[in-house]
Amino acid sequence: MASGSYLDEARNAALAFGDSLLGLAKPRLRIGVTGLSRSGKTVFTTALIQNLVEGARLPVLKAAAEGRISRVRLVPQPDPEVPRFPYEAHRAALAGPDRRWPESTRRISELRIEIDYERAAGWFKGPATLTLDIVDYPGEWLLDLALIGQDYAAWSAQAVADARKAHRLGVAGAWLADLALRDPEGAPDELAAEAASDSFKAYLAALRADPEAVAVTPPGRFLMPGDLEGSPALTFAPLDLAPGTVPRAGTLAGLMSERFEAYKRVVVGPFFREHFARLDRQIVLVDALAALDAGPEALADLETALGQALTAFSVGRNSLLSSLFSPRIDRVLFAATKADHVHHTSHDRLARVMAHLVQRAMAKAQGAGATVEAMAFAAIRATREVRIREGRDDLPAIAGVPEAGEVVDGEVFDGRSEAAIFPGELPERPEAIFDHAQAGHWQIRAPRFRPPLVKPDAGGRMAPPPHIRLDRVLEFLIGDRLA
Repeated sequence: MASGSYLDEARNAALAFGDSLLGLAKPRLRIGVTGLSRSGKTVFTTALIQNLVEGARLPVLKAAAEGRISRVRLVPQPDPEVPRFPYEAHRAALAGPDRRWPESTRRISELRIEIDYERAAGWFKGPATLTLDIVDYPGEWLLDLALIGQDYAAWSAQAVADARKAHRLGVAGAWLADLALRDPEGAPDELAAEAASDSFKAYLAALRADPEAVAVTPPGRFLMPGDLEGSPALTFAPLDLAPGTVPRAGTLAGLMSERFEAYKRVVVGPFFREHFARLDRQIVLVDALAALDAGPEALADLETALGQALTAFSVGRNSLLSSLFSPRIDRVLFAATKADHVHHTSHDRLARVMAHLVQRAMAKAQGAGATVEAMAFAAIRATREVRIREGRDDLPAIAGVPEAGEVVDGEVFDGRSEAAIFPGELPERPEAIFDHAQAGHWQIRAPRFRPPLVKPDAGGRMAPPPHIRLDRVLEFLIGDRLA
């Protein structure tokens, strides 16, 4: 093992030891929140905080249902180097007649809340406080962690193979044409490296812009460079290398390989050391419905991305010693969002689809002692359930206000009128999602809906927006720490 690896492990252990000492004095839980493309990560984090702070009814969260939570409050964000999650701005965006979904965050942020509660039983029965740190970061950063175990040649081969898949050729064509012009054995020319990198980044941006995209190809920071924009660590691209090729110094491939390693060292390593390695729990949000609508190929991409995500976790059950010196994420939740876009008769089916997509990766994590679960939920419910008639059929449907410009059955919506839509039904057997012959039988159709209009009660008080199973998500993530 390289000396740098030993230093990294020592640094991680020191950070973990410091966190653990603080936790012994005042119990603390760090939850990582991330999500793949358009999964509703910012909405989830905002809804989670709002429901806790405003004392919403959360019947599945046992501590809340039993009346043992006395107060939840926001406290100052403790890390001076990490931006605070803009909860108040996002909450305001969701409220009122001009309600809108908040903008997605493109950087890491953090927010701390304190939960005063009564321990249920045992030696330590009585009042206690749990400090909850919520660490919100882009899903692309999570997928980047898989690069740590790869070399440049392997990453290049995978990226090129993915681009040549039939369902990606439409967006990959320009980059593949540029790739054919690049000679890996050519001179390490700076302008050639910049041109190749720009072409590859344009391909990644096109992938992300695709309304049916559910996963992206790392490096994730290429699409959100921040103050690293234009740096050598972000100026590289895959090359079409012959199998078994080892990039040589003094060639374009050698230059790209050096910069690939620099990206891991400058971008991925610090994120892992300073943030990811200090998490206790993790939720990964997934827009599985978008993948189902896109078809079996997009689902296969999603399954691969979720497998990469789970291999990034150093999972396992925490013991006292491991929590002091080498903490591991002991609970991971893969959650299919936007359950409000289908009728409740499909909610369990959506959860089974989510579980099917991560079943192989889940088995490895569970074997290491971690608790891993998959479920379906909606952090904010934008629809209600109705029945509609189509011919002689009485169909279970959803009703909500589609975003302005959304089109359903040829009708363009203005952002003010409500629509009732039969969204389709998911397959009974989750294995059917990869069957091309069956895909047309369960295609989901639902527009983007505006946030719900929440009206004050008779006393003028505003409740948090409705949700589906957010309380179950909270019970999984923090319920045991409030027992």
